[in-house]
Amino acid sequence: MKEICIKVNNLEVNIVRGISFEVERGIIFGLLGPKGAGKSTVIKTMIGLLSPAAGQINILGVDPKKNKDKLQEKIGVQLQSPDLFDKLTVKELISLFASYYKNPLSIEKSIEIVNLQTKKNHYIETLSKEEKTKLTIALAILDNKKIIFLNEPTKDLGFQSKKNIWAIIEDLKKSGKTIFITTQYGDEAEELCDQLLIIDQGIEIIQGKPSELIKKHFEEEKIEFKNPAFTEEEIGFLVSLDSVVAQKLENNETILLYTMDAIKTISSLFIFLEKIKKPIKNLNLRRPTLEDLFVKLTGNEIRD
Repeated sequence: MKEICIKVNNLEVNIVRGISFEVERGIIFGLLGPKGAGKSTVIKTMIGLLSPAAGQINILGVDPKKNKDKLQEKIGVQLQSPDLFDKLTVKELISLFASYYKNPLSIEKSIEIVNLQTKKNHYIETLSKEEKTKLTIALAILDNKKIIFLNEPTKDLGFQSKKNIWAIIEDLKKSGKTIFITTQYGDEAEELCDQLLIIDQGIEIIQGKPSELIKKHFEEEKIEFKNPAFTEEEIGFLVSLDSVVAQKLENNETILLYTMDAIKTISSLFIFLEKIKKPIKNLNLRRPTLEDLFVKLTGNEIRD
């Protein structure tokens, strides 16, 4: 039987209106949405930093509005842009935070989990963005709690740095932690999350397993290629190719074909290209993503 460790019912606070969801123990649950969607508001309310106007929150049997101190004993939290002591070393800062807890992880173990062994004696002011993110995660897990809240942990990081942080988060899940993560990156949510809630402008758009949400809303596949200077008539003809249900021209540079059968469409496309004597470049078959889903459901891009 699935064990629910977080229940949020009809939450209303600031711009957030009527959001409800449950989180099973031992999974990575994601809250996905663009900047200003209300993600930070939701997580701050869940950990007791904001008081809801309406709705109920239950985390491991605790209502954060009624007993924030008791909740803090049960969760670990990493927030955006935390204040770090730049003149301390990594080891000194973790040691300082460890002194606040009754039974913290060992200093060396915390550093090892986030792969900062080679930086433990370096001053915090010398760390890269990725290394500072790792350090904030180390502080969040230091008290060895069962639920870890991570608020946009990879914001403004490069792709490889993101992947390094993802690996740490996945390892935390494997160790038995429940992870609640907010993000504005569709690829991150798709890579990490077992369950997902997508919000925009403070309201729920959809929730479920990422792969199932995509499959439910996208029966078609997507073929894309560089526009070989097609005429308007030629672009218009593309929608009549075998199995094509829609076509789109992006920035006059890229042509997208939405198809129910990619193999048939590609075959038909090459016959057409041979007829008009125009080769194409950079042909790709791309599966729909969570960012495509967000655009389809809201009409807007998930990121600026």
